[in-house]
Amino acid sequence: MIQTMPFSPDHPRPAMHRFLLAGFLLLFAAEQGVAQHAGIFINKEEAAEIRGALGKYALLDNAVALAEETMEAAFSKPIEVPQPGEAGGYEHERHKQNYREMRYAGLLYSITGEEKYAAFARDMLEEYAVLYPTLGPHPLARNQKPGKIFHQTLNEEVWLVHVSIAYDCIYEWLSEEERARFEARIFRPMAEWFSVRNKEEFNRIHNHGTWAVAAVGMIAYVMGDQSLVEKALHGTELDGAGGFLAQLDLLFSPDGYYMEGPYYIRYALMPFFYFAEAVHRMQPEVGIYDYRDRILGKAHYSAVQTAFPNGVFPPINDASRTMDVAAPEVILANALTYGQYGADESLLGVARIQNRAILNGAGLKIAHDYAALDAPPDMNWPSIEFTDGHDGEQGGLGILRMGTGQDESMLLMKYGVHGGGHGHFDKLHFIFFDQGREAIKDYGFGRWINVEPKYGGRYLPENESWAMQTIAHNTVAVDGSTQNLGDEDAAEATSGQRHFFEAEGAQAKAMSARADTHYEGVAMQRTMLLVRDERLSYPVVIDLFRLASDASRQYDYPIHYSGQPIAYNLDFQTRAGMLHPLGEDSGYQHIWETARAATDETIRFTWLDGHRYYSIVSAGAPGTEAFLGRTGANDPNFNLRSEPVLIVRRQASDHLFASVIEPHGYFNEARERSAQARPRIKEVRVVGHDDRGSVVEIEGEGGLFWRVMANNGPPSKTTEHTVSFDGKTYAWTGNFKIEFIDTSAGAPDE
Repeated sequence: MIQTMPFSPDHPRPAMHRFLLAGFLLLFAAEQGVAQHAGIFINKEEAAEIRGALGKYALLDNAVALAEETMEAAFSKPIEVPQPGEAGGYEHERHKQNYREMRYAGLLYSITGEEKYAAFARDMLEEYAVLYPTLGPHPLARNQKPGKIFHQTLNEEVWLVHVSIAYDCIYEWLSEEERARFEARIFRPMAEWFSVRNKEEFNRIHNHGTWAVAAVGMIAYVMGDQSLVEKALHGTELDGAGGFLAQLDLLFSPDGYYMEGPYYIRYALMPFFYFAEAVHRMQPEVGIYDYRDRILGKAHYSAVQTAFPNGVFPPINDASRTMDVAAPEVILANALTYGQYGADESLLGVARIQNRAILNGAGLKIAHDYAALDAPPDMNWPSIEFTDGHDGEQGGLGILRMGTGQDESMLLMKYGVHGGGHGHFDKLHFIFFDQGREAIKDYGFGRWINVEPKYGGRYLPENESWAMQTIAHNTVAVDGSTQNLGDEDAAEATSGQRHFFEAEGAQAKAMSARADTHYEGVAMQRTMLLVRDERLSYPVVIDLFRLASDASRQYDYPIHYSGQPIAYNLDFQTRAGMLHPLGEDSGYQHIWETARAATDETIRFTWLDGHRYYSIVSAGAPGTEAFLGRTGANDPNFNLRSEPVLIVRRQASDHLFASVIEPHGYFNEARERSAQARPRIKEVRVVGHDDRGSVVEIEGEGGLFWRVMANNGPPSKTTEHTVSFDGKTYAWTGNFKIEFIDTSAGAPDE
């Protein structure tokens, strides 16, 4: 496995480390106490250095300009602190903008010394000091844990994290009476609401819990309340079952991979790094950035290393399909990681996409080093595998890459934990990214975030009935049902299992994983390869999805593609009249069946997406059916995006879906140009498969012939394997082998 950072693997067990640190913190706090004015994010020396650096470094200037533009707009209008409103509605967004403006005002006051910024933050806090004591639980919470200003405590905790920085920056400027009023009427009641009234959420090992402890811990540092700091670090009972350190122990694998996926670590990076920076500044002896073998640095690297070449995060679990590394949370983590763990040019590649820094010493450092580069680097990462689960033993996430920059091909497979309440039932699911877009994609979440007319911006009912279901992903659905029968508790109790990951080769990289506990009585193994052959224009995907059962099952192999069907060798029968859903539940009820075909032969299906053609060539088998479908059935409120899918269906007990996905050709509508619209790959044949190995042959134009042999038994790079199918013996060493053969002069050597 390629490590994300050059960290030592030797470190204490997380639980032991946590309790040793807990004892140290208590002792240190007893001896030292906490200063009245915290300096939790920026101090006077850093502010002076930033002031002196203005006009020199583009990333820093961009950050200051954004803050100043935000505040100029704020100064042009009266301060508005409305009554609570609907999620995603005007009032909700106004309160969000208020905390952004207060944070910017505090930082600009620290940097410039101009009192207009401090006065703005104070005046807005005065309005909240009037409003907040009058509020009860939010009336529109529905199924959420209610805040008072916002419909859920989560949003209110985000508010307090940002406002803590503003309050810290203007603390000394405020009068003692003003500080007492704000703390009595806003900050202490809010901290009590989070840590006492919503104690269960505060102690929850989840990104909501992370925001809660960060909010309470940061305001506690500013107020000088060590007892609240201890609760934030160790949980309400001070037993380590909750709190910030437990979050660091249990939400990340030893590699730093976050169990809810890249989209949610993007969100959680902010409370993790804001609070860590406060702990580091207030109690440096704690060594928070070194905790659990520098887990915070690994967390940031694991996030950015999962990103597509264009910086967009893969939409794993409940996730937007457009969130990228330029998000404010990642800008924060990127600068602090760069400052705390050493200069790394790869992080400057991330900064190139972000195009701004943060307003403290770490932001100044990354802006300075970025400006010193002759040319900004691309964000290039190697192929990498992350383990999943806090112990690293619960499957993982594999990423194979070929090429560089925007020309990179990236193949991702998910085989880790379910992912909590945001998890999807999609073990052995894959995404293929090519030519700067998702060629084989994931739907992401069912939500129009902050679009108030769409269910208040909350998750739509179709998030559960479609987006979470197995058939909505690029993995096999069994018997028309969802993995673990759609039961979250059952899914949480198991995980995928890593088989092997080998990405050293220049011509072929491979990963393999199992999911044997997600359908009762069905063992599933997927081996995926990213292969470069000089006879083809682009890297291709080889997909071997093996299923074994003691009874005949319905196996559905879906490919969620983007673009327009171009050519196929199937005799599709289209619906002449009314469309019908493909099924009644498990997500099938949302797929319009637009066409179907029956075949025993190799399936070839080509579509056009962007400037490139794509073909899937899948091995034939007796009794195969193929379906074309499109989302949108049983969707009375038009909540679903209408997107196409190809489904290959087989009735069998044991079966191997063997497919090649080939990018090929070129299309430019503006220039009226089209080249190589048909694939070079023509045939895929399954020679045989069993619990020892699989052998597949792939044939194409111009004498192209590949023999692919994959290990299905215990993983080993050195074991010699021998399998026999139809009287022929095949042998190879290691977990996989591809024989690249030129048959233009004759048949391949048997």
